[in-house]
Amino acid sequence: MALDIKLGVTTWLWTSPFGSESVSLFPKIRKMGYDAVEIPVEDPLLIDTGIVKKALADNGLKPIICGAFGPGRDLTHEDPSFHKTSFDYIQQCLHISAELGASFVAGPMYSAVGKARLVSPEQKKIEWDRAVSNLYKVCQMAESAGQEIALEALNRFETDLINTTADLMRLIADINHPAAKVLLDGFHMNIEEPDIEKAIEQAGDKLIHVQVSENYRGTPGTGQTRWDAYKRGLEKANYSGTVTIESFTPEIKELAGAVCIWRPLAESQDAFAADGYKFLKSWAAD
Repeated sequence: MALDIKLGVTTWLWTSPFGSESVSLFPKIRKMGYDAVEIPVEDPLLIDTGIVKKALADNGLKPIICGAFGPGRDLTHEDPSFHKTSFDYIQQCLHISAELGASFVAGPMYSAVGKARLVSPEQKKIEWDRAVSNLYKVCQMAESAGQEIALEALNRFETDLINTTADLMRLIADINHPAAKVLLDGFHMNIEEPDIEKAIEQAGDKLIHVQVSENYRGTPGTGQTRWDAYKRGLEKANYSGTVTIESFTPEIKELAGAVCIWRPLAESQDAFAADGYKFLKSWAAD
């Protein structure tokens, strides 16, 4: 059965950080066939929403807003000043999302990416409770802006808090706010989930965004990913949102270092995007 989805790609595949001038990528993205572009907000001050909104309209692209949660943006930190920094940043992301006509902000906003340690059960409970309390406040912020949040599980090398869909669903149940939804990222799922199909099914109607790449972060269709299981899971979840390719360019050294990409993963970034689109288009239609 064909999937009723749209296909997108992140600008991280070519550049970082995204700024107003990055809209020069939009005509190419649209020409490849994509319906949507995922815009990572590393520095909100670099984004003129007027310029970006016009470029989206000119190229017929739907925007998806993704947050970037480095060490200074940590809702589980013991120092409340980190929480304020995170709230201020997320508020800016929500504003950008609303201005551009998107409906949610996605990302692992419960903690800082790279915060992966062996901690005591007592310490983990403290940090879990901070995440729940602070994300409830984020959900209230999102609701006031007419937005939702799409929370993302990361693999064990990038966080010690939320690694699986089961973790994520427990977090969302504890937050207990209708704005708290789910983003599933295939790269992390390939590491952490014993059963991809069941993990997607478990997200159910909370699932509002999906990111994919190959098991090695490469072009979809060139690796070991169980695309059949992904499709069955999305069918069972009645998913009709966007499936976005998320990978990164090795040319931007700071970005490449952050995600541990030490070599090119395709002949070129354009080839990555074009070939990935062709594969996903066929995969969704079969």
